[in-house]
Amino acid sequence: MCGIAGIFQPIVARSSAPSRTLVAAMTDTIAHRGPDGSGVFVDAHVGLGHRRLSIIDVATGHQPLFNEDGQVAVVFNGEIYNFQELVSELEACGHVFRTKSDTEVIVHGWEQWGADSVKRFRGMFAFALWDRRTRTFFAARDRMGVKPFYYGMTADGDLVFASELKAMLIHPRLAREIRPDAADDYFAYGYVPDPKTIFRACFKLPPAHTLLWQVGQPKPLVQRYWQVEFSDALTGDAASLGEELRERLRESVRLRMISEVPIGAFLSGGVDSSAVVAVMAGLSDSPVKTCSIGFDVAGFDESAYAQSVADRYKTDHFARVVTVNDFDLVDKLAGLYDEPFADSSAIPTFRVCQLARERVTVALSGDGGDETFGGYRRYRMHLAEERLRSVLPQGLRSMTFGTLAALYPKADWAPRPLRAKSTLQALAQTAVDAYHDVVGCVRKPERAMLYSSGFRGTLAGYEPVRQMHDIASQGPADPLAVLQNLDYQMYLPGDINVKVDRASMACSLETREPLMDHPLMEWAARLPQGMKIHNGETKYLFKKAFESYLPRDVLYRPKMGFSVPLSDWFRGPLDAHLRDRVATAHGFAHGLLESSQVVRMLDEHSRGQRNWATPLWTVLMYDAFATQLDSVKPFNDVRADEPVAGSVGPV
Repeated sequence: MCGIAGIFQPIVARSSAPSRTLVAAMTDTIAHRGPDGSGVFVDAHVGLGHRRLSIIDVATGHQPLFNEDGQVAVVFNGEIYNFQELVSELEACGHVFRTKSDTEVIVHGWEQWGADSVKRFRGMFAFALWDRRTRTFFAARDRMGVKPFYYGMTADGDLVFASELKAMLIHPRLAREIRPDAADDYFAYGYVPDPKTIFRACFKLPPAHTLLWQVGQPKPLVQRYWQVEFSDALTGDAASLGEELRERLRESVRLRMISEVPIGAFLSGGVDSSAVVAVMAGLSDSPVKTCSIGFDVAGFDESAYAQSVADRYKTDHFARVVTVNDFDLVDKLAGLYDEPFADSSAIPTFRVCQLARERVTVALSGDGGDETFGGYRRYRMHLAEERLRSVLPQGLRSMTFGTLAALYPKADWAPRPLRAKSTLQALAQTAVDAYHDVVGCVRKPERAMLYSSGFRGTLAGYEPVRQMHDIASQGPADPLAVLQNLDYQMYLPGDINVKVDRASMACSLETREPLMDHPLMEWAARLPQGMKIHNGETKYLFKKAFESYLPRDVLYRPKMGFSVPLSDWFRGPLDAHLRDRVATAHGFAHGLLESSQVVRMLDEHSRGQRNWATPLWTVLMYDAFATQLDSVKPFNDVRADEPVAGSVGPV
């Protein structure tokens, strides 16, 4: 696992190469991603920088890495798990390998297969490659967006790229203007969905996409190279399909256990991480190193379930109890994520990564299991709503349920069965509009109330839900598959993978996600809907497959999630904290928000009239981002007399 950064100059007339000192400074900004070494290569039109966290081929896998004649160079972040079979295939084609690193298959794969080489890579990756012979810059991101790749354009036409935005923001000619529709996206979703960033000049290369740009071309070619295809083509009963599921997961875990440094696993006590640990235990000759954090409030603590799995498989288990009042991380998280990011589970995620790094350098996680095998409660509820939607036409539903929803009180204080307003609103909407509200942070009426008049004017009628409609219109028709596809393209890369990557890499920890192995996901996408949600049971096949491997109370207890008590926080210490920020922060939240409305929400929340915890947290994290951004200064020590090429040559 590593960090990459650099500059590409596509304009033919550029007389000088990128500044080596600037590329080095960008790279050093993300030194936490790779504390074990660094490298910079500068050539005409390109500068490539790398920070290394040594995992595979510790002795010789330094980057930038080159092919035999030094004409192709690459900087790479991630792991290619099938690199050994690719080495054999490429050697049979005449390529000569000088290292045992998975990175080297990228340069030889490019020589052999060109842009199609990424279709052969199995793993998590983001890389940038420079081909001197054709003066081609090529970049790629893995299928599920586990690894990040940001890029942007300077005023003078250079492309700047990096693993994290902070490395790009120090470029003195990269604009930092906030993109209004991206800010609206943030308040709607709690993150900025790909391919946007919060800045006009910067973008994310979407998952499963490549970027190719030759010197002299007016713009880059960005193309998708993979997409999950949903169907119900697989047949068989739960026993036979469950056996195949276990075998496929076993292969995925085995590939991700390849490492020259200590490796372990997160063990939350949930279904997915417990299944991964069970498989690891069957593949390991020594006890699996596992770690978990517990909380000092019972309603948020799963440590007993984690301990039961650790006891069953005799893992080398390491646990620690942390306080749920861990909100002192607010400003630190803003610095880690570079964009506004409102998933409050980033707090415990960062803490468990800190704990894991005390004992291992690589940790396997259970991320991706809910999206792939139908594990969310919201999926089950949506299917029930869809059955009602199919009975009544949209016009009648909108009139009937919309009217009832308007009349029904917003009863956040009441028991769940009495809080019917959201369900009535969902039934009045289309399936996509309803799902947008379910997964969102701040709904449209509340956003309009929070926004300043000036900011509302800049949005010019923009609606964040459009992106969901665009994805749904080009995807599968099956109701469950629609939601899975939306989460694959938005929530998983925009929220879950961002959360885990930044938290883990801030601790110099590599995380690997066997449940996001693309052959496993392709197989699961062909399962019938009833093997995912069956008689109201979520993740039906996955749970059946591991009934003999995991305790029943781990498999079938209500899902807790990795959460923090936001509602209590805003009736306690965070109330004063946010009021102080509203009152004293210079240009509160860049002037996007109405301070008086934030205070009103705080008042209503503290009195128990409404539960505004999620919108208030979203506001707080935006202001923390805005404050943090003001402290990021551009790098100005760029010398014009640097060597044009070969600052670091082939090794």
